[in-house]
Amino acid sequence: MEVLRLAARGLSNRQIGERLSISNRTVGHHLVHIYDKTGRRSRAGVAVFAMEHRLLP
Repeated sequence: MEVLRLAARGLSNRQIGERLSISNRTVGHHLVHIYDKTGRRSRAGVAVFAMEHRLLP
């Protein structure tokens, strides 16, 4: 959920990794699963999904 929220806010994989203390590759892996689960294919699509489902604080 945190990767989704941070990606929706426009952070890069590197920035997300630094905030969550995980590697860029791990962030990318999480994003692939987020894209699959949300049916979206871009960060912009994921941001819209997060807003539509009120996932952003």
